[in-house]
Amino acid sequence: MADAPAPANTTPRPGTDNRQGGGRPQRGGRRDDRRNAADAAPKEFEEVVINIDRVARVVKGGRRFRFKALVVVGNRKDKVGVGVSKGQDVQTAIAKATDVAKKNLITVPIANETIPHDAEVKVSGAQVLIKPAAPGTGIIAGGVVRQVIGVTGVRNLLSKSLGSTNKVNIAYATIDALKTLVPRDQWLNAPKKTAKKAADDAAKVEAK
Repeated sequence: MADAPAPANTTPRPGTDNRQGGGRPQRGGRRDDRRNAADAAPKEFEEVVINIDRVARVVKGGRRFRFKALVVVGNRKDKVGVGVSKGQDVQTAIAKATDVAKKNLITVPIANETIPHDAEVKVSGAQVLIKPAAPGTGIIAGGVVRQVIGVTGVRNLLSKSLGSTNKVNIAYATIDALKTLVPRDQWLNAPKKTAKKAADDAAKVEAK
C-alpha cells in the first residue's frame, strides 16, 4: 500500500504576499486619501457664477464659438472680486474668470454687518446706489448686485440699479461703489466737500 502524499505547505514565506493570482499589490491608497482630504478642506473664497454667455468670433472659414463667464468671489468677511474671461468651453471660462476675480480683490469696510455710508457709481451706463440698512433688513437688491454683495460679508443693505441692464456693467459698478467706501468714523469726521476725496483716496490705497 502506497503512502499518502504529504500535504503541501501553504504557509507563506516571509516577505511574500499571499494573494491569488500573484498580482502586484494595489497602490495609490495614500494618494487617494490626500486627494479626499484636499477636497474636504474648506475653501477660503466662495465662487458664484453670475452669467455665462456664448459669443461668436468671425474667422476665416466661418465663425468660432466661445464662452464668456462672469464670476464673483468673496470670503464673506470683507474681501470680494469680480472677473470676466472667455474660454473654449464653459469650465475653462469659469476657471479663468475666477482667477481674474481673485487677482482683483478689494477690502470692504463693514460696520455692524452693513456698509458705513451711501455710495453711488455709474459704469458704462449702469448706475448703482448702495445704502446701509438696519439689522434684520437683509440684502434688498437686484440679482447681480445681490450676488456681489452676498459674498462680501455684508448682511444688511439697500440698493437700487438704474440705466444699463448689462450684467458685467452692473457687477463692475457695484465693485466700484464698494471701492468708494471708507470707515464710518473717517466719513463722519470728513467735511462734506472732502468726503468724496476721502473715498477716492481710500480707493487709490486699495488699488496699490
